[in-house]
Amino acid sequence: MELIRVDTKHAYKILREKITSLELKPGQALDIGRLANQLDIAQASVKEALRLLAHDHLVEAPPRGLYVTELHLDDLKKISGIRLRLETYSAQEAAQHRTPDDLVILTSLCEKKAEDTGELFELDHKFHQAIAQAAHNKYLANTLEHFYGLSKRLWYLALPYLDFLPTAVESHIKLVEAIEEKEGETAGEIMHTHISDFYQKIKRIITERDLMGSAR
Repeated sequence: MELIRVDTKHAYKILREKITSLELKPGQALDIGRLANQLDIAQASVKEALRLLAHDHLVEAPPRGLYVTELHLDDLKKISGIRLRLETYSAQEAAQHRTPDDLVILTSLCEKKAEDTGELFELDHKFHQAIAQAAHNKYLANTLEHFYGLSKRLWYLALPYLDFLPTAVESHIKLVEAIEEKEGETAGEIMHTHISDFYQKIKRIITERDLMGSAR
């Protein structure tokens, strides 16, 4: 039983990454046997992993077959609205509950350099994870990570056209300063602006370049 649980977790991690990075395309049919062979994992574990991904809204199981969930521009609006509130709250809570160790991690992430847009994207994700950890609320952190997975597919559509991430990462410095000073209101405002601006730019890129069609 323990082996099945480990294999399921492994299959879930790999398939989630393939879906969120668009390696597995929105609307693509999923064959359990083929995936099991590709991953060299038992079909039972792949089936269970896909069930978990369906719970995450990344896989759909209509009356017949399994498919990667389609992408819609309306998803961006719904997801961004939730993340806007949760990330703002996360920053406010981090300002109240951060420890010296949390500040070391956040400062270190601000100092890291990235070679390309993809690395900047991942660095931004790690920073938001660190903010959530500094809030010391595991339920909040887990919820934010769930919505990150949903957001990531939309971001990957626009990834080749993102030229504003370096500026977005610069706002992290001001955010860490507010958290260090325990200025919760300021931290929340900075995070709110950071998230709102990012989603507006992503929406513009996806809309102007009609990227939803290219995802299929």
